Amino acid sequence: MLDDTLVDEYLARIGARRPERADLDALRHLQERHVLAVPFENLGYHLDEPIHMDEQVLDKIVRQHRGGGCYEVNPAFSFLLTALGYQVEILPGRVHRPGGELGAAMCHLALRVTLDGRQWLVDTGFGRNSRHPLDLASREVQADPDGQFQLLDVDGGGVDVLLNGKPLYRLDDRPVRIADFRPTLWWYRTSPESPFLQDVFCSLRTEDGRITLKGNQLSVVAGKERSSETYPDDAAVLAAYKTHFGFSLDRLPSEPQLAGATAGVQTG
Repeated sequence: MLDDTLVDEYLARIGARRPERADLDALRHLQERHVLAVPFENLGYHLDEPIHMDEQVLDKIVRQHRGGGCYEVNPAFSFLLTALGYQVEILPGRVHRPGGELGAAMCHLALRVTLDGRQWLVDTGFGRNSRHPLDLASREVQADPDGQFQLLDVDGGGVDVLLNGKPLYRLDDRPVRIADFRPTLWWYRTSPESPFLQDVFCSLRTEDGRITLKGNQLSVVAGKERSSETYPDDAAVLAAYKTHFGFSLDRLPSEPQLAGATAGVQTG
């Protein structure tokens, strides 16, 4: 359990107010601030850093001002929510690949928050997750600042999460432990098919778009405007991490050894 000092540091890190009570309005505020402050990134996979899913991840997220994938940012957020009085469970998911096939079990980690008997999907670690909690009981389209989300039941069990009519991932509604993801984390770190080993990326949602750095290529979406920039050298790339994402690196991540795009990891 986080102590009050670390809770305050975490709230300051994401620019959030400490809630007076653990209610839906506060949850919406906390999730939105988390999405807009904590990057979705895979730099640790290419810096040979340990990927922590337990409370050790808080040093990276809170004190280093870094981000991570779903195995890092969603557990970190769950620790904060629990410390603030929310009832949080871990749900596993399977990612819908661009080609239409469904990925393996346990390849996504999301959160379920129960408030006054209602359950909410909270996800800050998918790249195209909603900015606000989604009502897990509703099958209607749910408007969000980042698109139209919908949850649909699947024959045989599970719920598909759709964004603007396209499936993102399939949730299993049976809660698991964070430790249950360790074998899949090993796969993500070692498999030639791992989407986290295909590219080096860091992406952050903004109020009206997104900033993404892939290798030495910066892409900015601001409303209907899109722009890009190619950095000429390592020093410029390192400076870009500080300028656009708020953290410093001692060295650049190593270039991926595997060719291809980030299949199933949505950053754009």
